[in-house]
Amino acid sequence: MQFLAGNAVALLENGEQYFPALEAEIDAAGREIFLQTYIFDDDRSGQRIAAALARAAARGVAVKLMVDGFGGRPFVARILPRLRAAGVQVLIYRRELRPLSLRRHRLRRMHRKVVVIDGRVAFVGGINVVDDFDAGLLAHPRFDYAVRVEGPLLEPIVASAQRLWRLVAWASFRRRDSQPFLAPPRVEPVGEIRAAFLVRDNLRYRHAIEDAYLDAIAGARDEIVLANAYFFPGRRFRQALVDAAARGVRVTLLLQGLSDHPLQVYATRALYPMFLARGIRLFEYHRSHLHAKVAVIDRRWSTVGSSNIDAFSLLLAREANVFVDDAGFAARLRASLEAAICAGARELKPSDWQRLPLLRRGLSWLAYQVVRLAIGIAGYGGRH
Repeated sequence: MQFLAGNAVALLENGEQYFPALEAEIDAAGREIFLQTYIFDDDRSGQRIAAALARAAARGVAVKLMVDGFGGRPFVARILPRLRAAGVQVLIYRRELRPLSLRRHRLRRMHRKVVVIDGRVAFVGGINVVDDFDAGLLAHPRFDYAVRVEGPLLEPIVASAQRLWRLVAWASFRRRDSQPFLAPPRVEPVGEIRAAFLVRDNLRYRHAIEDAYLDAIAGARDEIVLANAYFFPGRRFRQALVDAAARGVRVTLLLQGLSDHPLQVYATRALYPMFLARGIRLFEYHRSHLHAKVAVIDRRWSTVGSSNIDAFSLLLAREANVFVDDAGFAARLRASLEAAICAGARELKPSDWQRLPLLRRGLSWLAYQVVRLAIGIAGYGGRH
């Protein structure tokens, strides 16, 4: 992981901050836009960003939109025809929707949330193009983050966006996309932040994001604060957290209390007794859906991105994270996480697990075994 100096990195919390910033940059675009997202929903936020992309295409901007074929199923049915008619270039990552399969290539998804505009500004994080409020089901917004990036870090971000576009275009049409890219990265220093950009793919960088986490955890001396939506860490990751706590590091985990994937939440809860017995603090977020994938270590190292800490994200999905080495940025992210814990989370104690009904504990154990079995059948049991 190579940290590059001279960047400006702004933290954006939830769609309330993210979508206005994104729409403004799309409307300012003059040459080329790349947008990669797992979900692009046909709701107010999706319609807002779709309209901005259509406006950009109408004024001659080359708009290149990539949406995952599984996460973007509503997009394919409802938004795709409108955008293509408006002149937006659209690629669907693995469009095939065959019956459920545990075969490895069927499970691989494009889970990144990356936007690059004119090679001068990028957005990276965990926020899909979808409303914060889950169609009005919850009173508080889905909790998530992204970052807005300018500076030398644009070089690897732009290269990644271009590379994935070429790859998926070739896989989709069985021919190379020979059209030149129009906006090279602007790499002039614009700030004072050191930052790195890492992707996870299925070839050269299969373990890049996980290894970056493990290196930072191994070097932690004071504090680890980790918020993750789908948390089912493998053996090495669990041991790294336990080892950190054993050497006196304060380890705090902020995890989902409300979930749209109950099986995974129950499986994660089977890990709670082990963590609690070793002095790791656990909080469940109940105010709304926690969708964040962020961490702050020793009040300086931090990360914001799309990668969950589970085998499917770390070993199957295409992910992207920004890593920041800056005390000021880390302080802003840590303060936001502290506010979320205070306003919407409940701390779990070792006695809480013992007081749970036997059926609840049994369901967690069963879910844990099912998820482990699925990981093993898919062929990823080695490091996990």
